[in-house]
Parts: sequence; structure tokens; C-alpha cells
Amino acid sequence: MTTPTSGDLRGTQFVDANLRGARFVRSDLSGVVMRGVDAGGADIDAPWLPDGEHAFLVNGVDVVPFVEAELDRRFPGREQRRAGDPDGLRAAWAAVERTWAATLERVAAMPPGTVDVSVDGEWSFAQTLRHLVLATDTWLRKAVLGVDQPYHPLGVANAEAASDGLDMSLFTTGTPSFDEVLDARAGRVAMVRDFLAAVGPDVLAEPHRNPWAPEYPETTLSCLHTILEEEWEHHRYAVRDLDAIEAGEGAPATRANSRS
Repeated sequence: MTTPTSGDLRGTQFVDANLRGARFVRSDLSGVVMRGVDAGGADIDAPWLPDGEHAFLVNGVDVVPFVEAELDRRFPGREQRRAGDPDGLRAAWAAVERTWAATLERVAAMPPGTVDVSVDGEWSFAQTLRHLVLATDTWLRKAVLGVDQPYHPLGVANAEAASDGLDMSLFTTGTPSFDEVLDARAGRVAMVRDFLAAVGPDVLAEPHRNPWAPEYPETTLSCLHTILEEEWEHHRYAVRDLDAIEAGEGAPATRANSRS
């Protein structure tokens, strides 16, 4: 097994280096320059592609607009995730609910145990839903609503949340049944729906503390945008992994932490 490499490698030059099959997880590759490289078969998953500030160039072409347009085509409703008014946000959440409902139907038709299968060390389908429970708790119950104890015990956090001081003792260490996961997830989905049903423009503009970085203010709108981003990114991961499982690429579930 290859020993993982970590640490500060800023400014390192790789010349005539063989990086075939190398894997970069939770790594900062911003500003990386590659010249005369063989990138055949490369697979890049970057949920935070540059958004206006910097380009992502391949052979001199900024590919970000093409990637975004293709993802919007593949996942109808995704283009609504940055809606800025109450009606737009309600429509955006309805699209999220429709999309996940279809995916849950797909999973129900797959072999038993599919929801607990991990692909390439990533979260299983059940763990993904549990993480979305935590995301809703973080950005709606904690940031916007100010609930003192916002977290459902079935939530699943990533490595960054743990390092940012999230009390991991709040969460179950066992493996809940999928019915329990679905129940927790349905409750959080309904919570967002109910909040959006009554939200007005004035509430969208209200300031809140960022739950991970309190020194940076967030508005209700920006918190809702984060929830929508979480929903669509993790749906993309889930569909990708379900495709892999159907192709026979699954492995036993693990507690992966490479996602946002």
C-alpha cells in the first residue's frame, strides 16, 4: 500500500515525474500549473470550481462554464440553487425534493444492502443522507434559527467539521437502520420546506454568524444557498456511486471524509 503524502508542498516542481494513479484528497491545488502533461483518464472532482474570481483552464480554455452547463443539463433544477427571492427558493427546494425522491425510488429497486455500500472509500448512500441531515442542522437550525442543540444524533460529519470543533460525542457511533435514516432525513427536508413556505425578503436579508467561522457574517439567503449547494453536490456524488455499484465497483462501507 502506498504511504499517503501530506504537508505543505507549495511551490514544489514535479519534472519528468510519474504520478500515474496518484490520488489527491482534501488537497489545495489552486494555482497549480501543468505543462506538457499526459492527463488521459484523469478524474477531477472539485465541488468548489472557480466562480468568477479565477478560471480553470484546460489548453487555454476556461472549462467552468461548460462544466456548470452540463451539470445543470444532467440534473434539472440544479440551475435554481442560487435563487434570490422567496418564490425562487421555494421552487428550488421543490426541485431538490423531486430529484431525491426519484433517486430514493431507484435505490429501493436495487439489491438489498446497496444503501450501505461504499465506492472508492466514499460515504455510502445512507451516510450521505445522514450528512445532509447534519448540513440542514448546521445551516438552518443552528445558523438561522439559533437552536441551542441543533444536531440530530444520526448526523454524519466530515473531517473538516470535526477539526473545526464540532463535538462528535453528539452523534451516534452505531449504524442505524435505513428506516431510521429516512425518518431523520424526511424530518429535515420538511423543516426546510416549512421554513421556505413562510420566509419573506426581510428574513432573507437578516445577518447570522457563520457556524464554522463566526467572524464572517452570513445572511439567511447565503445559509439557504449553502444548503442547496450541499443537496446538489451530494446528490451528484450519490448518483455517481450508484452508477458504480450497478457496474460492480462497490466495496464495504467505510467512514470516508473526502466530501464537503
